[in-house]
Amino acid sequence: MLTALITQFVVLWAVIDPIGSVPVYLSQTSHMTKQQRRIVAIKAVTISSCILLFFLIAGQFLLEAMQIPLPAFQAAGGLVLLLFALTMIFGESKPDQETKMSSDNLSRSDLSATAVYPLAVPSIASPGAMMAIVMLTDNHRFALVEQAMTAGIMMLVLVATLLLLLSANVIHRIIGHVGASIISRVMGLILAAVATSNLLQGILDFYTLA
Repeated sequence: MLTALITQFVVLWAVIDPIGSVPVYLSQTSHMTKQQRRIVAIKAVTISSCILLFFLIAGQFLLEAMQIPLPAFQAAGGLVLLLFALTMIFGESKPDQETKMSSDNLSRSDLSATAVYPLAVPSIASPGAMMAIVMLTDNHRFALVEQAMTAGIMMLVLVATLLLLLSANVIHRIIGHVGASIISRVMGLILAAVATSNLLQGILDFYTLA
């Protein structure tokens, strides 16, 4: 049982990737005040938690009702993630874009929009995380108690994500705008590799099932 829990923790940590969300958070909030960054971090993790809990509870029923196999969902998620990664690599760096805006002009809706995209989705509650939580709580393989334990592990990873985001201000003071821009592009490249792997694996599994 302990081995299974550790395995689930490692899998969820990898797909949610709390550390990988820090550069995205820094690039999106570099122009904001400390209080605004805190609000965005809390909102992003809260929204991500709701999304992942929804997929944990209803994801499998939803996919089966629409007759969508998990490999197809994985391939679609990989494609969405790849498109986002390409914007991080080839587009104008997010820190450069955001420094053009004045933090004083940010409204509550602006903060909420930033928290939703790209922080909550697809950075924290990524397509890979959605798929992983559906597979780790497969109703045909896992009992209700096991699914509840998986939910607890998922929330633990999300709490770790929140703590990292809240401490990202210290990181921001150290690396500055240039460092955030460099990290954003490097993470975009890594994200593109992960997304391509998910896309190809989903296509392979889909045709294997077929």
